Amino acid sequence: MTIVAACFDDSPLVARDVARGVARLLFRQDAMALCEVPLGNGRRADLMAIDAKGQIVIVEIKVSKADLRGDAKWPEYLDYCDRYYWAVPGGFDLAPFDEAGFRPELAGLIVADRYDAEIMREAAVRPIAAPRRKVETLRFARRAARRLLGGLDPGLGGLD
Repeated sequence: MTIVAACFDDSPLVARDVARGVARLLFRQDAMALCEVPLGNGRRADLMAIDAKGQIVIVEIKVSKADLRGDAKWPEYLDYCDRYYWAVPGGFDLAPFDEAGFRPELAGLIVADRYDAEIMREAAVRPIAAPRRKVETLRFARRAARRLLGGLDPGLGGLD
């Protein structure tokens, strides 16, 4: 549990709560998630999950309008996932997610709290290239193992 909490240590508590609810939703869909996953392009996904079919999901968490409006980098995540979602806490104004700049035809939308989450709009499936999938799946697996080992022996690593 310490490893998960450490993912969002420098974020508002509500972001941690949204991440927990989304992770529970993904788990029920048989998609295992990691938080704060560095991507090959130098960006960092708030949550990345891999489902039983090997599809990669990225979820970007937004807890304020300013955070949402100031995020111009999110399209750079699209080449690293089959599905992309925004996730926000309950009560968040969902209207901006219908604007063209937030690609509603592509990006899904999840509303979450610390206990659960609900998909408000499904994400479009855009399969990534097989070589990228292999690289990202291996990176995901190795990162998960490194984090587990870091929990057993902090000298071995943990969060990256």
